[in-house]
Amino acid sequence: MTTDNKIRIGIIGAGNIGNVHASEFSKLGEECVITAVTDLDLTRAEQTANKYGIKHVAASNEELIQSPDIDAIIIGVPNQFHAPLAIQALAAGKHVLLEKPMAINSAAARDILRASEASDRVLMVAHQMRWESVAMQIKEQIERGELGRIYSAKTGWYRRKGIPGWGTWFTQMDQSGGGPLIDIGVHMLDLALYLMGNPKPVSVYGSTYAEFGPSRKGIGSWGTPDWDGTYDVEDLATALIKMEDGSTLSLEVSWAVHMETDNSPFIHIMGSEGGASYSGSEGKLLTEKFDRPIESVVTKADPDEGERARLSRHFLSCIREGKQPITTVLSGFTNNLVLDAIYESSRTGNEVKLNWNGNE
Repeated sequence: MTTDNKIRIGIIGAGNIGNVHASEFSKLGEECVITAVTDLDLTRAEQTANKYGIKHVAASNEELIQSPDIDAIIIGVPNQFHAPLAIQALAAGKHVLLEKPMAINSAAARDILRASEASDRVLMVAHQMRWESVAMQIKEQIERGELGRIYSAKTGWYRRKGIPGWGTWFTQMDQSGGGPLIDIGVHMLDLALYLMGNPKPVSVYGSTYAEFGPSRKGIGSWGTPDWDGTYDVEDLATALIKMEDGSTLSLEVSWAVHMETDNSPFIHIMGSEGGASYSGSEGKLLTEKFDRPIESVVTKADPDEGERARLSRHFLSCIREGKQPITTVLSGFTNNLVLDAIYESSRTGNEVKLNWNGNE
């Protein structure tokens, strides 16, 4: 740390998400300082450095990771690089904030899990939706027991026309690990499991479809298309996930689909004493009193500093206090394990039991 006890941060990746993190952490100048940034495109890294007043542009990932002037590293690069960079950073004694999904698949996620267990550093997965104001209020009610026993949930995110960066790493299986399921579906899976109380998933039945991308339909505004590239991922996925305690979770996500949708993520939690529904920026708590249905609206806090700000502060407090983050490495591994099972179920047409111990 610096002489004024600020946590020194390095950022790997100066693309869209790297700049989001640069923006958020630069606002927390009383707690941290961004000392370096790097990217395969050093011109892009220099632009980020100039925009946020970052003093040093590292020539490589290796230089940044090995720098004695950095305490924590933010990793915001394509999915295939998450595991090698996170493992290298942990081995170098750095704390890590790792973009979602934690890894490109469960094998790589298991490698991160083992590296984290062998380290005394903080590794946190950047699932910002857990820090959204409405989700936090619903979680508080769940923990107070207002919903009783949670036995089922349904979650999803339908984008009608939103395929990102057609032909880039987003739409290539060997670089991304999948389409909307691993891109936005992992957010909804993570949030649903969190609100359900982190039950242990044990089996999955799922299907994926590619009805738009191969025909270059359903293109969204995120990312710049590379029409010389390829598209070999899904554009819609659906799954039913069974938990060890008997509860179930239904998950449905798309980048492109012909249906009426407001493009907002949604979640419905069903409990024995009450339920919760959440879509966009508003939620509801639902129950029954005096033989009548009762519901209460849950809205964002006002003022609201935002989920990204809370996520960033949480990461810094975990480092200072030596505590486990809310989005632990185990939760990231769990998400990857479920995603792999959904893809496998779609390939085989069968139910897939989750392989927790790593033995084939």
